Amino acid sequence: MPIPIDPSLTTIGSEWKVPSLEGPANGQNGGGGFGGALSQAISGLEQSQAQGDAAAQSLINGTATDPSSVVMQVERARLEMQLAAQIRTKAVEAYTDIFHTQV
Repeated sequence: MPIPIDPSLTTIGSEWKVPSLEGPANGQNGGGGFGGALSQAISGLEQSQAQGDAAAQSLINGTATDPSSVVMQVERARLEMQLAAQIRTKAVEAYTDIFHTQV
């Protein structure tokens, strides 16, 4: 029996919150670029962690109507945190590699 795929896990949609690195369309620099993308990614991570925490609390309190959606939200928050940790580790490794490069 095949397991149905949850449509909330697709890579298309607003839940990924991937900003454009080109900046605003009007040509002004409104916090775009890499710094703006990084800031938005961290804000999205904080929001996801807060939503996972709230979902877990609702399950503990008995107010959650769908336990599977709570598990999905907590798992999504966990995976986002793991991704952020891996990106941080790769960035630190790249920095140390560049730092130790002899010129």
